[in-house]
Amino acid sequence: MKKTIYIIMAAALAVTSCDLTRLPQDKLTEDTFFESEAGLQAFSNAFYNDLPGAASLYTEDVDNYFQMTQLLEARGKRTVPASGNGWTWTTLRDYNTLIDNADQCTDSEVRNRYVAVARFFRAQFYFDKVKRFGDVPWIDHQLGSSDPLLYAARDSRELVMQNIIEDLDYAIANLPKTRTVYTVNKWTAMALKSRVCLFEGTFRKYHGLNQYEHDADWYLKTCAEASKEFINNSGYSIYDGAQADSSYIKLFTTNTIQGSDVEKEIILARNYNAEYSVTHNSNYTFTTMSMGKYGMSRKAVASYLMKDGSRFTDKPGWETMTFVDEVKDRDPRLAQSIRTPGYSRIGDKTPVAPNLAQSITGYQPIKYVGSVSQDAYNMADNDLILFRAAEVLLNYAEAKAELGTIDQDDLDKSVNKLRARVGMPKLTTDVTEDHFLTDLKWGGYQNVSGSTRALILEIRRERMVELNQEGFRYYDLMRWKEGKIFEQQMYGMYFPGVGEYDLDGDGKMDLLLWSGTKPSSAATVVLELDKDVILSQGDKGMINPFKDSPGSWDESKDYLYPIPINEFSLNDNLEQNPGW
Repeated sequence: MKKTIYIIMAAALAVTSCDLTRLPQDKLTEDTFFESEAGLQAFSNAFYNDLPGAASLYTEDVDNYFQMTQLLEARGKRTVPASGNGWTWTTLRDYNTLIDNADQCTDSEVRNRYVAVARFFRAQFYFDKVKRFGDVPWIDHQLGSSDPLLYAARDSRELVMQNIIEDLDYAIANLPKTRTVYTVNKWTAMALKSRVCLFEGTFRKYHGLNQYEHDADWYLKTCAEASKEFINNSGYSIYDGAQADSSYIKLFTTNTIQGSDVEKEIILARNYNAEYSVTHNSNYTFTTMSMGKYGMSRKAVASYLMKDGSRFTDKPGWETMTFVDEVKDRDPRLAQSIRTPGYSRIGDKTPVAPNLAQSITGYQPIKYVGSVSQDAYNMADNDLILFRAAEVLLNYAEAKAELGTIDQDDLDKSVNKLRARVGMPKLTTDVTEDHFLTDLKWGGYQNVSGSTRALILEIRRERMVELNQEGFRYYDLMRWKEGKIFEQQMYGMYFPGVGEYDLDGDGKMDLLLWSGTKPSSAATVVLELDKDVILSQGDKGMINPFKDSPGSWDESKDYLYPIPINEFSLNDNLEQNPGW
């Protein structure tokens, strides 16, 4: 049973983009509501509804993990919308409302703490806007109907990013140090600062943004400093309490993180509880045919190292290796991310093979799939992670590598802690460059620079492996200026031809691929070639679902989203993003 459920009081307080001065006069008003800690807490509780929702926490649609519906961004299908598209500002008013009215509270410690909560959320809000649109108007107070900022022009990226850092520094200084799972604290703000600065530092480096006062190195150094302070002083650490073959997946299938042994790694999570009908849909999404048929890509599977630390892509014949052979003796995180031979569901000891009717690539995700008892629609209630210590460690390693200052001690306190969790050998500074990671045929990176290029590539590999399916990949590609990756073909499992296949090595046939006349078969899944599944070479090859619809990416405009058309009729001072 869940030990905690945070009931958000938004409905009772009517705080979502409301004018509190319109409340009945015999009720609490904006003039008195913020005088007490109870009022500040109740108002700020609603902010947690603004954190990423369930689907965005367990699904991605990029180059390493995708579904049946092609991503518009990756296929050159975006158009300038009339409205919406992320150009919304409602929640910002809520944060500014608290900040503007908190001085009613005479207890300075309480007042500063809740202003810090609001400034954390404002920083998160603006970070999302900068990632999506670049320059945006900076608004730091409630706007009345006659406020000239209603028609403000877009402020520079430099101004907005520096204001985000100021908000986060205030939050770090004034939020509680006590580690919590479901509310923000000092270390949550520090983790967000690490994330923000890594994004901005690498974005400025790879996009050549040199015109600002604070350059790429300033942000990378700030990321490294914040990350190092987190590592040294936060008390969070990498969970390694289970066996190497289960410690990683336990993070994502634990029902109640608070009070569990995985809590030591989790900085912030969304709390779910079926008892209170607070649930999500991860099980149903990954075990049915009707929710997109998500699958890991063959490129991603090939990126996982062998268990001894050697490269899978250095093995002779790896490109035509079938599933059972390709997943043998790999980094244990692979078998904790997709179905591999020997996998069985939580709550059921019966081994199950990958089901190609439920996964477009055949590499079927298991990372968020809990007990079989939660397979019905919207019945899962495992907590979903928003921030965890592993990300901060990876941010630290990447920032140091991009700066060219990384050493073995840096790797040992970051990447190698993640590898140790699953029994993988250490990464060392003398690693040689893996050309698979830059191979254009496989959607390799084309835009990596610096004296530590080989290490940067390995840290990117580690980031993809460790944070796969956690919502980072799209904006990782954006900040690295690697959008052209989307133009490469998307692949799944390799099949040498039609016939029956045993996908879990138990001697029983799990899949029949057929063409022409359908043969009799006891296989669990039966798919017709060129109808149910498309192979890269016609009658053989890798699953190639988008074979006839390759990606399209415009380097001149696609790294930012367009501002909706209707906004320009409302505000003459706005300018559209380049190319749109």
